[in-house]
Amino acid sequence: MVDRRGAWLLLPAPLRRLPADLAATVAVTLLTLATVFVPVVNDTPLRVAFGIVFVLFLPGYAFIAALFPESGSEASDEHGLDATETTFNSDDGPRPVPGTEAAENASTVRPERDADPAGASGRSGIDGIERVALSFGLSIAVVPLIGLVLNFTPWGIRLVPVTTAVAGFTLGCVAVAARRRRELPESERFAVPYDQWIAAARRELFEPDDRVDATLTVLLVVSVLLAVGSVGYAVAVPPQGEQFTEFYLLTEDPDGELVADGYPETMERGETTELVVGIGNNEYRTATYTVVVQLQEVQVANNSTTVLDRTELDRFETTVPHNETHHRRHTLRPTRSGENLRVQYLLYMEEPPDDPTGENAYRELHLWMDVE
Repeated sequence: MVDRRGAWLLLPAPLRRLPADLAATVAVTLLTLATVFVPVVNDTPLRVAFGIVFVLFLPGYAFIAALFPESGSEASDEHGLDATETTFNSDDGPRPVPGTEAAENASTVRPERDADPAGASGRSGIDGIERVALSFGLSIAVVPLIGLVLNFTPWGIRLVPVTTAVAGFTLGCVAVAARRRRELPESERFAVPYDQWIAAARRELFEPDDRVDATLTVLLVVSVLLAVGSVGYAVAVPPQGEQFTEFYLLTEDPDGELVADGYPETMERGETTELVVGIGNNEYRTATYTVVVQLQEVQVANNSTTVLDRTELDRFETTVPHNETHHRRHTLRPTRSGENLRVQYLLYMEEPPDDPTGENAYRELHLWMDVE
């Protein structure tokens, strides 16, 4: 079997030079990008699992690591005494008489003892619990700010720009944190005590103090496994929501943007205009759709519409994966003239019937126009 040192050497050299926690941050960020952009992996539950950590923890942790490169250990002086301790109590013994040489010496010595900022609090940096708490809080604050900035850019708040921006922010903070840690003495650098945690876990699991301690440890392990299993099952098998398909028509404005406006109202026979047919699949499966386009002469009376004659103008088929949207440009060309003609777009899943109508279609759209 490959030992831990051999496995560590398999990593790229830039990652090996990073502290373990920063290297893990980079690795999880890259794995998240893979689960988002790799075609096969982005449909698995791994995308959700890595995405939660990527959004709610990593940006804040990297930012905190850049701000506080030092460890949160207790500060002590060169004699091994805690910084909050003193070699004498200023309240013990007689006080020097004001105005004497002894009083002047005492007033000059005491400020030197209080000058150490670490001695005032007994602590430098922040500890592990504070880092974790601040990492969650700052991530919740930083990610929306990144989205707010992207909202005022041409890219907007979309999957690719947001993912790339958050990853860039995280990796940039990791680079700053690594540089700041290298500038500190090795004894003052922050390091996650993985070895201590592993040793403590082994003692609790395999060398308990008594039966009660062993029982509580087993119950804790079982509870954690049940919680992880429940969350994993919820991610892997999410409950299905409402199944539906979006079906709509768009036009293109002079700026090249797709809008739900500007539909043709008057055309000449044989004239062409271009529309965009949109299909959004929320059926929780890959679906094959068929669109039938008809030009109909109708009669409207007593709040009812009767089709007097219909002519099929076009028919096309497309396959759309779940949770994706397909846009198809369609050229509309009326083949007959008349007033108040109806152009109807009929959507079917799989094969349409021999006589496509609005009643047997899965979804239906229509436009009214006069054809001269």
